[in-house]
Amino acid sequence: MDDFLIDKRQVRMAFNRAAKGYDTAAVLQREVCSRMLERLDYIKQKPAAVLDVGSGTGWGTRQLSQRYPAAHLLALDMAISMLNVSRSRLSWWRKLFDTGKHSYVCADVEALPLAANSIELVWSNLTLQWCNDLPATLSELHRVLKVEGLVMFSTFGPDTLKELRSAFHSVDDYRHVNRFADMHDIGDMLKASGFAAPVMDMEIITLTYDNLKAVMQDLRNIGAHNATAGRGHGMMGKAAWLALQENYERFRQNGKLPATFEVIYGHAWKPKSRVTTDGAHIIQTPFKL
Repeated sequence: MDDFLIDKRQVRMAFNRAAKGYDTAAVLQREVCSRMLERLDYIKQKPAAVLDVGSGTGWGTRQLSQRYPAAHLLALDMAISMLNVSRSRLSWWRKLFDTGKHSYVCADVEALPLAANSIELVWSNLTLQWCNDLPATLSELHRVLKVEGLVMFSTFGPDTLKELRSAFHSVDDYRHVNRFADMHDIGDMLKASGFAAPVMDMEIITLTYDNLKAVMQDLRNIGAHNATAGRGHGMMGKAAWLALQENYERFRQNGKLPATFEVIYGHAWKPKSRVTTDGAHIIQTPFKL
């Protein structure tokens, strides 16, 4: 068994528990979402149907709704409690007059219950890291997009929570941090899934805390529990906790403990098919009149 295989049942339970207090703790998620929204300023597209994959409590969905007021917004999340919170935070007048403009779908992005060629913009903020088969997931996003539709996403890269991973290294042999895909590998996956002109970039965002307990509490408050198959299944003992604290203290700078997040941004387009209905490949050649 792959120790890094993600237990989706555990992930769903964690996000359902975190739903009510999620917005208070999700500082990083909102910041990354805001930076993604700035990238949309350079995209000249007015989609009629927008899919927010991993919509959580709907903060990003509401921003997209303001940007594209005529669009049908589909909020998709695997945790029903997240969707319930999202629905409750729609303003009363939107609930009254925007009938049909907002839909809520409880599903896993790895198996989208949506028709092919039905969406013009797929948006996903910090969700793809919860996928076990990222190439297959990107193929799913490609399937539901219309031709010339856009996928825009953010996810975490390999240096995410590097301090925590290092601090756990000599404590036990369990997996405590997810395995995150490299930016260049994701770009290759996009091409292999049929996307064109992928654009990838990355930045490091560091949050700081007073102590290790605050780091762990923040992760719990946003539902970011360790859900890998190689995780430990019991409570951490006192000796292990003290060893973890001592290891993490090596990273303290200016009186604070850092938690590093490597944030990867990407977008790509679904191009027109280069294969005819009978399977023949289309080859474009230059010509002069």
